[in-house]
Amino acid sequence: MGKTFAEKVLAIKSGRDSVEATQIVTVRPDHLLTHDNTAAIIGKIGDDLDAYGVASADVPVIVIDHVVPAASEKTATNHKKIREFVKKFGIKNFYDVGEGICHEVFIAKGHALPGDLIVGSDSHTCTYGAVGAFATGIDRTEAAAIMLTGKSWFKVPLSMKIVLEGELRPPVSAKDLVLTIIGDMSSSGANYMSVEFHGNVAALDFESRMTIANMGVEMGAKNAVFPVDGVTEKYLESIGAVGKWEAVWADDDAEYVETLTYDLSEIVPVVAKPHKVDNVAPAAELGDVRINQFLIGTCTNGRLGDLQVAARVLRGKHVSPGSRLLVLPASRDILLAAVNDGTIPMLIDSGATILPPGCGPCLGAHQGVLAPGETCLSTANRNFKGRMGCKDAEIYLASPATVAASALEGKIVDPTEFA
Repeated sequence: MGKTFAEKVLAIKSGRDSVEATQIVTVRPDHLLTHDNTAAIIGKIGDDLDAYGVASADVPVIVIDHVVPAASEKTATNHKKIREFVKKFGIKNFYDVGEGICHEVFIAKGHALPGDLIVGSDSHTCTYGAVGAFATGIDRTEAAAIMLTGKSWFKVPLSMKIVLEGELRPPVSAKDLVLTIIGDMSSSGANYMSVEFHGNVAALDFESRMTIANMGVEMGAKNAVFPVDGVTEKYLESIGAVGKWEAVWADDDAEYVETLTYDLSEIVPVVAKPHKVDNVAPAAELGDVRINQFLIGTCTNGRLGDLQVAARVLRGKHVSPGSRLLVLPASRDILLAAVNDGTIPMLIDSGATILPPGCGPCLGAHQGVLAPGETCLSTANRNFKGRMGCKDAEIYLASPATVAASALEGKIVDPTEFA
């Protein structure tokens, strides 16, 4: 019997010839991601750090992104502690305020490569499956242990296979696809599984793969991964990551718990309704849902292509009176590119407010917090009660095209007629 992607990677990283699903293995991750929560993590092990130092100055990748710039004295103090830690222990991969959201920065700076094993104290670390890496979120205590020892353990996950056929029909996008999948299988349908995407993955560009992998955790997955192909190689070449990796992929006769098939041409614009990501319905069927705030951005849909789609929908028009549109580029580089190609000016002309690259409104930590009774249509990845800072507000999730088209109407609409 052949091996799945997860079985192959975890065998390599544990120094074994082979492993099987449910087996426990000890591994050395290639990288550990932390962000603003680094302050809390190192606070757990202050004495041990003083006594033993970090296991490796190369393994941690630290990005300050959740509350940027600092919104309070407490936040500023935490940022200061992180900078002092980085300097004291010579951490080599550090990105300060303004560089961007950790998941975008991590990939764009070449820290995620095919065949890598990456862990992060953020649940959306699974984004790096877009490059063919095994990437998953861990808790802060485990991150602290890796800081000190460089090691961790895994139960080798069972695997699910999702086969893609056909092509998406614009304005339908990867966000519509992944929300459809989550709506079908539920938010726990792939619990502790490695989800592999097969079939016509060439129909999805690299940004689309990042969007889908990012939301793997919203279906309960431990890891969501795409094979390395020409699309991956072109992206890696664009960031200078040439000849530094070796791709790993599943055998043709690997065993899966379940295999699902999706015809991309049948996917329609959808929306996840409050307060669950799997509460999915076609955008055209939502009726008259009035929206106070629209958000385009985050680690799910804050890339250049996302902003360009929104700008094309909004061009020459204006956000509906009584509504507000926030645009949150995922990184400094994306913001600059969107300024230079005219995307940002078009968005501003349409009434958008441009926020600095970061996470803030997505988790209700900074900028764009909702008030009681308000509604938001967002391109983010979660719509849990209280997610955007107010337990008495409601959050809907959709693609950039759907959010932009809806912003023109002040209510949720199908973007097809605006494309």
